[in-house]
Amino acid sequence: MRILITGITGFIGGELCRKLIEEKKHKITALIRENTALKRYQFFQENQVKCIPGDITDADFIHSVFKKYKIDLVYHIAAIRGGRDFPKKDYYETNVNTPLYIAHECIQHKCKMIFCSSVGVFGAIPKELPPKEDTVRQDDNYYHYTKIEAEKKLQKLVPEGLKLVIIRPSIAYGIGDYGFPYTLIKLIDKGMMILPMKDIMINMVDVSTLIQAFMQAGITAIKSGNSYNIADKTPISIKELVTFIQKELHGSEYPKWKQFPAFLSNIALFIFSKILKNELWTARVELISKNWFYDVSSAENDMGFEAHNTIPGFKYVIDWYEQTKKRVEN
Repeated sequence: MRILITGITGFIGGELCRKLIEEKKHKITALIRENTALKRYQFFQENQVKCIPGDITDADFIHSVFKKYKIDLVYHIAAIRGGRDFPKKDYYETNVNTPLYIAHECIQHKCKMIFCSSVGVFGAIPKELPPKEDTVRQDDNYYHYTKIEAEKKLQKLVPEGLKLVIIRPSIAYGIGDYGFPYTLIKLIDKGMMILPMKDIMINMVDVSTLIQAFMQAGITAIKSGNSYNIADKTPISIKELVTFIQKELHGSEYPKWKQFPAFLSNIALFIFSKILKNELWTARVELISKNWFYDVSSAENDMGFEAHNTIPGFKYVIDWYEQTKKRVEN
């Protein structure tokens, strides 16, 4: 299959491209942002991926790629993630306009498009748990707003012939990602993790499950316009996860006295969201103080794969953290 993929220098896009390479049956073309250091995509070049640097927010550049290379399937993963220090204009150009440019080319060239959105379309903390397709959207930060807009605009192109599947990952964990899961392990290791007194249910996703969903979406006959939440099979108590991490790292229970009442998280949220207007830290506080989990049954039913359970699956990320820590210390 002739595949075009964006975002291979990121965590999810890179893992997906590696899996496609492993299958040894695809002709892969990748779009790389201009001025990206060669070392970030050299592995892919060395494995017969045609890497094309350019401005992915330029419609003419996108058009030139489709004109030159025959494409059957597009995985559009590239985006500016939430909490990054970019102007809103850049967020909109990358997260809304770029997928539209690609979608129009897909219609013209009869390609199937797999679009990586986010469960963030339901807000950092969904109003309905678990969110369903008709659950109210929440543009509680600008990143979530751009994903909501992109989904709406892409759906409008389905009647015009766009073959579209939308994948909405939860927060992914795996080797090589230094986001929320890695930070959680690090805080626990240093004894700095403060747990909420009220037990909180969360729902991350093993990157291998996510990649499986992308792969299946590419080859499965799915109604155009369908969207799927992708997360681990069942939610997990954050206390249970913290206990698991603590035992793997130190062979002990996490101290019970390291807990905080709900009013302190409310104060922290007020400071970060209203006074400092810091989206990244607002999200971090919400993620450990409020419930967030998702229904993944539609993805399993329509695409024929089984999501993983966070425990014991999360162990390999803890092992990687320990290896990384040793390298730094040495």
